[in-house]
Amino acid sequence: MEQNYTLAIDTIWVLLGTALVFFMQAGFAMVETGFTRAKNAGNIIMKNLMDFVVGSLIFYILGFSLMFGDSIGGFIGLPALLSQGEFSALKEWMALDLNTFIIWQTVFCATAATIVSGAMAERTKFSAYLVYSFCISAVIYPVVGHWIWGGGWLAGLGFHDFAGSTVVHSVGGWSALIGAMILGPRIGKYSKSGKVNAIPGHSLTLGALGVFILWLGWFGFNPGSSLSGMNTGTNSLIFMTTNLAAAAATLTTMIITWVRYKKPDVSMTLNGSLAGLVAITAGCDAVSIEGALIIGIIAGFAVTFGIEFVDKKLKIDDPVGAIGVHGICGSLGTILVGLFAVDGGLFYGGGFKYLGVQILGVAAVAVWTMITISIVFFVIKKTIGLRVSAEEEVDGLDLHEHGLSSSYADFEVKSHLKDVI
Repeated sequence: MEQNYTLAIDTIWVLLGTALVFFMQAGFAMVETGFTRAKNAGNIIMKNLMDFVVGSLIFYILGFSLMFGDSIGGFIGLPALLSQGEFSALKEWMALDLNTFIIWQTVFCATAATIVSGAMAERTKFSAYLVYSFCISAVIYPVVGHWIWGGGWLAGLGFHDFAGSTVVHSVGGWSALIGAMILGPRIGKYSKSGKVNAIPGHSLTLGALGVFILWLGWFGFNPGSSLSGMNTGTNSLIFMTTNLAAAAATLTTMIITWVRYKKPDVSMTLNGSLAGLVAITAGCDAVSIEGALIIGIIAGFAVTFGIEFVDKKLKIDDPVGAIGVHGICGSLGTILVGLFAVDGGLFYGGGFKYLGVQILGVAAVAVWTMITISIVFFVIKKTIGLRVSAEEEVDGLDLHEHGLSSSYADFEVKSHLKDVI
């Protein structure tokens, strides 16, 4: 009876977390829409909808088994169509109903895929987006997940990524880096002399709404990863470390921009919130509250200077700052676990081994992701094409990709009104 009660509480806990993480799709959609131009709003909404749809289907059909199937050499899980495998290794430690665990992992998979959308916004073919979202959800993400969460080789070394700074966010961030680099910048982003031209988004209000939704969703993302509603002490700590890291990163980013630009920058500060959330995700269960605050402060510096480095030095056009937030801060946050983990971290007398494993894991995931996604983008570019034409980009993807004259119909002058005025 007591065992049934515990399982029921754990199941409800995970399913509530699943709902919150699913709602993060709306947050990503609002951030990306707000930080880009109105002529592409419908396209961005479609991408954020369809990457979840495509990801849900292919992850159930194939990806889940590659991630959690019995390990083949520590590299990949045993494939099983429609998630019908034995999953004997998984069932040894996971008491939840399999369907509960599949839907929980599905929303995480969708998060990794949707991160890429922002960095490649406003010039990517919709058909190409569907193809690479499929590939990320089917193979690239599940393989990384197997290494770390599915009993693979990194798990065997003791690599720690509690809720996905590396598994989810760096996979999305490194995919975004390669995609934006291959795709090239938006028209008008850089002058012939290399001068950077800002292309403001059309709604900071939508962007801010997205950040608030994501912050809320992270209270499912991180605490839900305990997979147990009965683990009250750990869950409470995770709520605290998650929130305070985000707050510290936000304040740090605001202060940095205020000092450097003489005014507190709104969009960068919003990205600072996300940077803190991404960075703490790996070690939210393992660090102290004070450690979380320090990680948040470091993330604030990393995202501010990271986004500027990508934009101004590498000349890679990332409209929403996804590379800095998810790639840089996801990797950095994972490495910092090796320093700040109360049990085994370098600053707590644990030596360099833990830190070395964290660095190795981050590097391995970066290499795997960048190589595989490069192959995917190369094949897409040579077949169906990756980028829209210059005319389509200038007119807007809403018009050419979806037949929308505007996503904000009440704010445009209708040509047919000429007949009645």
